[in-house]
Amino acid sequence: MISKKIIAAGITLTILFSACKTKDLKMNTVKEQTPAEKKVVVYQVFTRLFGNKNTTNKPWGTIEENGVGKFNDFTDKALHEIKDLGVTYIWYTGVPHHALVNDYTAYGISNDDPEVVKGRAGSPYAVKDYYNVNPDLAVNPAKRLEEFEALIKRTHNAGLKVIIDIVPNHIARKYEGKSNPAGVRDFGADDDVSVEYKRDNNFYYIPKEHFEIPDGDIPLNGEKNPLIDGKFDENPAKWTGNGSRKFKPDQNDWYETVKVNYGVRPDGIKDFSELPSGFDQKNYQEHFAFWQDKDVPDSWKKFRDIALYWTAKGVDGFRYDMAEMVPYEFWSYMNSSIKMKNPNAFLLAEVYNPNEYRNYIRLGKMDYLYDKVETYDKLKDVIRGKSSPDELTKIQNGMADIEHHMLHFLDNHDEQRLASPEFAGTPERGKPLMVVSATISTSPTMIYFGQEVGEAGNEDAGFGKRSRTSIFDYIGVPNHQRWMNDGKFDGGQLSASEKELRDFYKRLLNFTIKSSALMGSFEEIQSANRQSNEGYDALLYSYARWSENQKLIVIANFSSEKGSEFNLKVPSSVISKWNLKNGEYQLKEQLYQNKTFVLKVQNGEGEAKISIQPSESLILELK
Repeated sequence: MISKKIIAAGITLTILFSACKTKDLKMNTVKEQTPAEKKVVVYQVFTRLFGNKNTTNKPWGTIEENGVGKFNDFTDKALHEIKDLGVTYIWYTGVPHHALVNDYTAYGISNDDPEVVKGRAGSPYAVKDYYNVNPDLAVNPAKRLEEFEALIKRTHNAGLKVIIDIVPNHIARKYEGKSNPAGVRDFGADDDVSVEYKRDNNFYYIPKEHFEIPDGDIPLNGEKNPLIDGKFDENPAKWTGNGSRKFKPDQNDWYETVKVNYGVRPDGIKDFSELPSGFDQKNYQEHFAFWQDKDVPDSWKKFRDIALYWTAKGVDGFRYDMAEMVPYEFWSYMNSSIKMKNPNAFLLAEVYNPNEYRNYIRLGKMDYLYDKVETYDKLKDVIRGKSSPDELTKIQNGMADIEHHMLHFLDNHDEQRLASPEFAGTPERGKPLMVVSATISTSPTMIYFGQEVGEAGNEDAGFGKRSRTSIFDYIGVPNHQRWMNDGKFDGGQLSASEKELRDFYKRLLNFTIKSSALMGSFEEIQSANRQSNEGYDALLYSYARWSENQKLIVIANFSSEKGSEFNLKVPSSVISKWNLKNGEYQLKEQLYQNKTFVLKVQNGEGEAKISIQPSESLILELK
């Protein structure tokens, strides 16, 4: 959830870690067994934007001016094309009903105050009603939940699985559970608002203080709206989502949200049972059993019930926003409950503190975390000329025990678009990054809709500015719209280069989900080539991947200007593990099947004469 939080992130994470910081446990670092199945590929789609055919793109445009996509835009054809791209899961971003500036009072939904909404379409991370979905996404808002349920069914029929967001750390300032199941009480309905903290309060309060709207940007860019009056009725004021304890938060705070209380006192002391020593080695069934006789804070139960509600509707997994701002004991409770209902649930968490990775995986029972701070940041630095690719080896080896759990991506709703000038600069320069990201580990790969056709995020959407596709505004996504081709989903308006790019992604992703080697072993061959290979250029990176049935060498050229010819060294350690005898072996390129090289093995070492073009990557299989 970085987009709306970049400026304040460093300050706020420091504040919140004082409350939620876990012990840096000395964990077992033995490499865990990776599952037998093939690679997972997640296609993140911003649901509101995917089906929007309107190309007006007026800054601060209304839903009538700029348009909006609907659940129904994910047709059988669209889903088939996504599946055919090499995708196994779709993450539908922005599905739960969040605060927005639009009038749905005819459907029993209250209006949201623009002074505590970011943008016009609103942030998907300010959830207003967890038991229903965004009315903007429905053709008939009265039937919005049924329309999403139909989308879940269509997605499953297409052979894909469904992920949606859960935002545990904070909710919209004006949360109203209009769709609560019988017996479900709203967040804060039973809170004692006279005190700052009580364990079973859902929020933290600032007694005797009224909330005040922060100074800063003019809501809706100065447009007249009867709800814009400089006031928002919240008495007493609550802590803001990023942990700010001010009744008048700063404009860079997450002022549109309030922080949820998980039983962590304001001084950081945990008001609940902690997991005993050794629980990092226990399975989810044992974690579930541990919590059965424990009294847990009310917020824990509320979010568990929300997750199980969506699980029962067929949702196959969740992406958890800013999970590290919530204690890992809660995640043990939450995730073990989900896994007891669906052992195959896909649980992905946004965590950015490397010191906490193993705690959230092993104690919080997360399946996957973002590999943002390590692999993503390094690849971005490499393509921007700020770092050497050699350092990727240290990152991969340093996470060897958890590498399967560290989801790889180069593009998502929080980050600058891969094709933007601020990142790779062109979609083609992003290709070698994508190959490395998708093949260096056994972890899932994620792409963001439009990435596969070179979307650069050039729009000034209003609240959202260029380089990121806005998550706050009604906007069209130009490259993606050309692929969508007015709902035909056939790429009919794409340029030749955009078609070629999508073909590259399709070849790469489909290769990864079928390759056994990519679920097997890794060994870098970078150092052997860097040390004794004068023709091996500074922006090359290479490694070996293998299983019992498949042996691969991957070479990426991060230079967009210079091709290379060199004799690739394959060290004795790899030759020995591959059980290769002296002789010649073919290395067949796998994405386009148009190149073959010869690996010569002599005296237990290998060498192959390689030629590689600018921004090219070679996935070579030993034949």
